[in-house]
Amino acid sequence: MKVLVTGADGFIGSHLTEALVHAGHEVRALSQYNSINSNGWIDTLPDDVLEEVDIVPGDIRDRSQMMTIIRGRDAVLHLAALIAIPYSYRAPQSYVDTNVTGTLNVLEAIRLDGNARLIHTSTSEVYGSALFVPITEDHPLRGQSPYSASKIAADQLVYAYYSSFDLPATTIRPFNTYGPRQSQRAVIPTIISQLMSGVKTIELGALSPTRDFNFVDDTVQGYIKALSAENIFGTSINIGSGFEISIGETVKLIAKIMKHDVEVVSSDARMRPKNSEVERLLASNERAKDLLNWTPTFAGLSGFQRGLETTISWFSNAENMKRYAPMKYII
Repeated sequence: MKVLVTGADGFIGSHLTEALVHAGHEVRALSQYNSINSNGWIDTLPDDVLEEVDIVPGDIRDRSQMMTIIRGRDAVLHLAALIAIPYSYRAPQSYVDTNVTGTLNVLEAIRLDGNARLIHTSTSEVYGSALFVPITEDHPLRGQSPYSASKIAADQLVYAYYSSFDLPATTIRPFNTYGPRQSQRAVIPTIISQLMSGVKTIELGALSPTRDFNFVDDTVQGYIKALSAENIFGTSINIGSGFEISIGETVKLIAKIMKHDVEVVSSDARMRPKNSEVERLLASNERAKDLLNWTPTFAGLSGFQRGLETTISWFSNAENMKRYAPMKYII
């Protein structure tokens, strides 16, 4: 298929771009424009992959550009977004501009071109603190941060375009994806990179919240399967492991794998506002199994440990660690 990946320069987007090339698709990759000619993580992909990728610098906030680069595509995998929750407290307007208006631009381009199916990226954060677990796709949507509120708005726009214009759209809702190339603003790279620096005490935010961590290879396979799945338009589909673990227990597991003794200090600077913290996330992945024939290969505690070992191994490469500042709080 002729596919466009927005946000291809990011963590999940770069893994997805690579997997799409290996699967034989013709890939156009949207990388956010910058003056230093960096394509983010795309630049680190193997040469044989890069040779097959049409990299386009740009911005989803530019409607006319979206019209141009989406024209003639069979599918759009829409991952471009502002995703850092702490920064959304400081600059909420930018989240509306990118996540809401940017998604509207993508939708309009697809509607007017009339060809592509849309695989839109949501987030488990749209559920807020779980009212029940496992969290199904029918769980109420609760915007507990400007980030999650912007993603709820984008999700609803996607559904509106499906309902109003019969646009072939599906929303993929990944739970907490982790793995090689993830930003230091996420908790697992924060833990690993601080331990890599040799410190005995690491700083984190709240330790009690639980998360459903999903290894990036599993998340990518959810997108791949959604490209050809039938009877999924107008639906939202969780991509989660179905395994729940607290941040505190995650620290202990990583320290055990890395053979480190560590003390954890909760830093006020890393804490979310009280009513904004999402205390519990645990996915129901039954819909993904039924509609996508998708199941996590890194499931349960053993799968989580295996994924962490792969991630730690990647961070152990000195060239990879050069991209990180372990002792700096990245919002």
